Amino acid sequence: MLLPSPGRYRHYKGHEYQVLDCAQHSETEDWMVIYRPCYGEGGLWVRPAAMFNESVRTLKVMFSHAFSALGTDTA
Repeated sequence: MLLPSPGRYRHYKGHEYQVLDCAQHSETEDWMVIYRPCYGEGGLWVRPAAMFNESVRTLKVMFSHAFSALGTDTA
């Protein structure tokens, strides 16, 4: 599975997120993406890597990935 590198990403709905790292779930060994939104309170979140990389289809357009890399700036 392709894991996202740390850096800034844009969700297909428009918000930006900072990917901090990836880790494996202790029970299932599924890969998870650890990230924080670049808006609001900016708390830490985790999402399965499979969901992070999935293709998304809306009524108007097909996105190749739910999140698109913007760069590796970690600030």
